[in-house]
Amino acid sequence: MYFANFNKIYYDFEINGKRTIKIVSDITKNVRFRQELLSGITIYDEYDIKDGETPEIIAEKLYGSAKYHWIIMLVNERYDYIEDFPVSSYYLDKIVTQKYGVGHEYDTHHYVDVTGYIVDQWNPEATSVSNFQYEDDLNESKRRIKLISKSMVNDIVKNYNLI
Repeated sequence: MYFANFNKIYYDFEINGKRTIKIVSDITKNVRFRQELLSGITIYDEYDIKDGETPEIIAEKLYGSAKYHWIIMLVNERYDYIEDFPVSSYYLDKIVTQKYGVGHEYDTHHYVDVTGYIVDQWNPEATSVSNFQYEDDLNESKRRIKLISKSMVNDIVKNYNLI
């Protein structure tokens, strides 16, 4: 639904060794909410994404249809499913091991003082933060999102000529 009104372009694919031209949506045209529409929305609900939830699952749960996932992504200015949304604890373990290597998941990533500022290890208030804790904190920071009221969905859809 979100891509339905995007401009169409011809794109050259190679499928099974054969060149084929297909008509596709031009996804390089990155659409953002118009500032005046966002400024008119003054009240947002906050929502903490649960393990395994995707924008589609949240949209289905809150707006009654998974097709409104793009509203959640645009309101929160999150455009990448992989980088902008939290991963499950299962995948986080795999990511940390892949990134830092087997056996280095709990090595020291950096040190912080009591206020949370990064300091060197010789600071008397220094506390070590492991690679896993660093990645977990980063992942958890992606859990809280803003949600607009269900009553605003039709206005937004109309604004994008998607009804």
